[in-house]
Amino acid sequence: MEKGWTKVFASDRPYETEIVKGMLIENGIDAVILNKQSSSYTFTIPGQVELYVPDEQAETAKSLVTQHNNLPTGDPYELDEEEGNKAGDHE
Repeated sequence: MEKGWTKVFASDRPYETEIVKGMLIENGIDAVILNKQSSSYTFTIPGQVELYVPDEQAETAKSLVTQHNNLPTGDPYELDEEEGNKAGDHE
């Protein structure tokens, strides 16, 4: 990647990187994806899909990515466990 850009996220799942990119753009941060996956090696040697932002927006972007990654997944089993833990705290 050219100078002036900072990597703030990487995944071996392109769709995940696209979701994070969309979230950053919605928050006014320029974002560019660099796909290092090779279609001929995807099944044996997964590559990374990296997300870069301008250096001056890197700290804000990293903070947003961290917040995004800490959101609940929506897995009903995970949510039930969390609710059970909260209910147990009140006893």
